[in-house]
Amino acid sequence: MNLIKTRILICLLFTSLLPLACRSSNPPTYHINEDVDFSFIKKVAVMPLENMTSDKSAGEIMRHLVISEMLASGLADVVVPGEVIHAVNDLGIKNISSLSRKQIISLGRALRVQALIMGSVQQYGHVRLTNVSAPEVTITLMMADTGTGDIIWSVTKTRGGASFMVSHFGAKSETISEAALATVREALETLSAY
Repeated sequence: MNLIKTRILICLLFTSLLPLACRSSNPPTYHINEDVDFSFIKKVAVMPLENMTSDKSAGEIMRHLVISEMLASGLADVVVPGEVIHAVNDLGIKNISSLSRKQIISLGRALRVQALIMGSVQQYGHVRLTNVSAPEVTITLMMADTGTGDIIWSVTKTRGGASFMVSHFGAKSETISEAALATVREALETLSAY
Protein backbone atom coordinates (compact mmCIF):
# COMPACT_ATOMS: atom_id res chain seq x y z
CA MET A 1 0.00 0.00 0.00
CA ASN A 2 2.88 2.37 0.76
CA LEU A 3 4.31 1.84 -2.73
CA ILE A 4 0.99 2.82 -4.35
CA LYS A 5 0.76 6.01 -2.25
CA THR A 6 4.34 6.90 -3.16
CA ARG A 7 3.64 6.45 -6.88
CA ILE A 8 0.47 8.54 -6.66
CA LEU A 9 2.36 11.27 -4.82
CA ILE A 10 5.12 11.26 -7.46
CA CYS A 11 2.52 11.47 -10.26
CA LEU A 12 0.74 14.36 -8.54
CA LEU A 13 4.04 16.18 -8.00
CA PHE A 14 5.08 15.70 -11.62
CA THR A 15 1.66 16.87 -12.86
CA SER A 16 1.82 19.99 -10.70
CA LEU A 17 5.31 20.83 -11.99
CA LEU A 18 4.41 20.27 -15.65
CA PRO A 19 3.26 23.88 -16.26
CA LEU A 20 6.66 25.05 -15.02
CA ALA A 21 8.32 23.03 -17.77
CA CYS A 22 6.93 25.38 -20.38
CA ARG A 23 9.06 28.08 -21.90
CA SER A 24 9.51 31.17 -19.76
CA SER A 25 7.20 33.62 -21.47
CA ASN A 26 5.10 36.29 -19.82
CA PRO A 27 2.22 37.91 -21.68
CA PRO A 28 3.18 41.05 -23.57
CA THR A 29 2.56 44.46 -22.04
CA TYR A 30 0.68 46.53 -24.58
CA HIS A 31 -1.53 49.52 -25.24
CA ILE A 32 -3.93 49.92 -28.12
CA ASN A 33 -6.04 52.95 -28.95
CA GLU A 34 -9.49 51.40 -29.16
CA ASP A 35 -10.89 54.55 -30.80
CA VAL A 36 -8.85 53.81 -33.93
CA ASP A 37 -10.28 51.73 -36.75
CA PHE A 38 -7.29 49.53 -37.61
CA SER A 39 -8.99 48.24 -40.76
CA PHE A 40 -7.93 51.46 -42.54
CA ILE A 41 -4.29 50.42 -42.20
CA LYS A 42 -3.52 48.59 -45.42
CA LYS A 43 0.20 49.31 -45.75
CA VAL A 44 2.91 50.00 -43.17
CA ALA A 45 6.60 50.83 -43.13
CA VAL A 46 8.79 49.08 -40.57
CA MET A 47 11.54 51.49 -39.54
CA PRO A 48 15.00 50.24 -38.56
CA LEU A 49 14.80 49.15 -34.92
CA GLU A 50 17.09 50.75 -32.37
CA ASN A 51 19.56 48.13 -31.22
CA MET A 52 20.31 48.38 -27.50
CA THR A 53 22.14 45.05 -27.35
CA SER A 54 25.75 44.01 -27.80
CA ASP A 55 24.82 41.95 -30.88
CA LYS A 56 25.34 44.31 -33.83
CA SER A 57 22.86 42.46 -36.05
CA ALA A 58 20.01 42.15 -33.52
CA GLY A 59 18.10 45.22 -34.75
CA GLU A 60 18.05 44.09 -38.37
CA ILE A 61 17.28 40.48 -37.48
CA MET A 62 14.27 41.54 -35.44
CA ARG A 63 13.16 44.08 -38.08
CA HIS A 64 13.12 41.39 -40.77
CA LEU A 65 11.14 39.11 -38.46
CA VAL A 66 8.59 41.87 -37.86
CA ILE A 67 8.25 42.42 -41.63
CA SER A 68 7.95 38.71 -42.33
CA GLU A 69 5.38 38.13 -39.58
CA MET A 70 3.34 41.21 -40.58
CA LEU A 71 3.08 39.78 -44.09
CA ALA A 72 2.51 36.19 -42.96
CA SER A 73 -0.28 37.21 -40.58
CA GLY A 74 -2.02 39.29 -43.25
CA LEU A 75 -2.19 42.29 -40.92
CA ALA A 76 -0.93 44.68 -43.60
CA ASP A 77 1.30 45.00 -46.63
CA VAL A 78 4.82 46.23 -45.87
CA VAL A 79 7.08 48.63 -47.75
CA VAL A 80 10.39 47.19 -48.95
CA PRO A 81 13.10 48.06 -46.34
CA GLY A 82 15.29 49.84 -48.92
CA GLU A 83 12.46 52.24 -49.77
CA VAL A 84 12.22 53.23 -46.10
CA ILE A 85 15.93 54.10 -45.97
CA HIS A 86 15.64 55.98 -49.27
CA ALA A 87 12.74 58.09 -47.92
CA VAL A 88 14.57 58.78 -44.65
CA ASN A 89 17.60 60.03 -46.61
CA ASP A 90 15.49 62.11 -49.03
CA LEU A 91 13.74 63.82 -46.12
CA GLY A 92 17.07 64.49 -44.39
CA ILE A 93 16.05 62.67 -41.21
CA LYS A 94 19.11 62.13 -39.05
CA ASN A 95 17.70 60.36 -35.99
CA ILE A 96 15.11 57.67 -36.74
CA SER A 97 14.91 56.50 -33.13
CA SER A 98 13.01 59.64 -32.05
CA LEU A 99 10.86 60.84 -34.92
CA SER A 100 8.76 63.96 -34.50
CA ARG A 101 5.07 64.07 -35.39
CA LYS A 102 5.94 66.11 -38.50
CA GLN A 103 8.56 63.54 -39.61
CA ILE A 104 6.09 60.66 -39.12
CA ILE A 105 3.52 62.43 -41.30
CA SER A 106 6.16 63.27 -43.96
CA LEU A 107 7.40 59.67 -44.07
CA GLY A 108 3.82 58.45 -44.39
CA ARG A 109 3.26 60.68 -47.41
CA ALA A 110 6.59 59.76 -49.02
CA LEU A 111 6.04 56.02 -48.57
CA ARG A 112 2.25 56.08 -49.12
CA VAL A 113 1.58 54.17 -45.91
CA GLN A 114 -1.05 54.57 -43.22
CA ALA A 115 1.29 53.67 -40.35
CA LEU A 116 4.93 53.40 -39.31
CA ILE A 117 6.19 50.68 -37.01
CA MET A 118 9.12 51.81 -34.88
CA GLY A 119 10.83 50.36 -31.84
CA SER A 120 13.86 48.86 -30.22
CA VAL A 121 15.50 45.60 -29.28
CA GLN A 122 16.51 45.70 -25.61
CA GLN A 123 17.77 42.13 -25.23
CA TYR A 124 18.98 39.62 -27.77
CA GLY A 125 21.32 36.89 -26.66
CA HIS A 126 21.94 34.25 -24.07
CA VAL A 127 21.67 34.65 -20.32
CA ARG A 128 23.50 32.43 -17.89
CA LEU A 129 21.39 30.98 -15.09
CA THR A 130 23.25 28.80 -12.60
CA ASN A 131 24.64 26.00 -14.76
CA VAL A 132 22.70 26.60 -17.98
CA SER A 133 22.55 29.19 -20.72
CA ALA A 134 19.29 30.15 -22.39
CA PRO A 135 18.20 32.70 -25.01
CA GLU A 136 16.45 35.89 -23.98
CA VAL A 137 14.82 38.43 -26.30
CA THR A 138 13.01 41.69 -25.47
CA ILE A 139 11.43 43.89 -28.11
CA THR A 140 9.35 47.08 -27.98
CA LEU A 141 7.25 48.05 -30.98
CA MET A 142 5.08 51.12 -31.60
CA MET A 143 2.72 51.94 -34.44
CA ALA A 144 2.24 55.58 -35.42
CA ASP A 145 -0.68 56.79 -37.52
CA THR A 146 0.91 58.72 -40.42
CA GLY A 147 -2.17 60.93 -40.76
CA THR A 148 -1.86 62.38 -37.26
CA GLY A 149 1.59 61.30 -36.03
CA ASP A 150 -0.04 59.72 -32.95
CA ILE A 151 1.09 56.43 -31.41
CA ILE A 152 -1.90 54.10 -31.73
CA TRP A 153 -0.37 50.82 -30.54
CA SER A 154 2.64 49.83 -28.48
CA VAL A 155 3.87 46.52 -27.11
CA THR A 156 6.81 45.21 -25.10
CA LYS A 157 7.46 41.49 -25.12
CA THR A 158 10.16 39.43 -23.40
CA ARG A 159 10.74 35.77 -23.98
CA GLY A 160 13.50 33.64 -22.61
CA GLY A 161 15.38 32.37 -19.66
CA ALA A 162 15.64 28.74 -18.73
CA SER A 163 12.46 26.77 -18.12
CA PHE A 164 12.14 24.44 -15.15
CA MET A 165 12.93 21.40 -17.31
CA VAL A 166 16.02 23.05 -18.81
CA SER A 167 17.46 24.28 -15.53
CA HIS A 168 16.70 21.17 -13.47
CA PHE A 169 16.80 18.30 -15.92
CA GLY A 170 19.04 19.54 -18.73
CA ALA A 171 16.31 19.50 -21.36
CA LYS A 172 17.13 21.23 -24.64
CA SER A 173 16.25 24.92 -24.60
CA GLU A 174 14.93 26.75 -27.65
CA THR A 175 17.42 28.50 -29.92
CA ILE A 176 17.85 32.27 -30.08
CA SER A 177 16.15 32.19 -33.51
CA GLU A 178 13.14 30.33 -32.09
CA ALA A 179 12.91 32.75 -29.15
CA ALA A 180 13.16 35.79 -31.46
CA LEU A 181 10.44 34.52 -33.81
CA ALA A 182 8.11 33.63 -30.92
CA THR A 183 8.69 37.06 -29.36
CA VAL A 184 7.67 38.86 -32.55
CA ARG A 185 4.66 36.59 -33.11
CA GLU A 186 3.38 37.10 -29.57
CA ALA A 187 3.90 40.87 -29.83
CA LEU A 188 1.98 41.11 -33.11
CA GLU A 189 -0.86 38.92 -31.79
CA THR A 190 -1.86 41.86 -29.58
CA LEU A 191 -2.59 43.80 -32.78
CA SER A 192 -4.30 41.03 -34.73
CA ALA A 193 -7.44 41.17 -32.56
CA TYR A 194 -8.08 44.69 -33.86
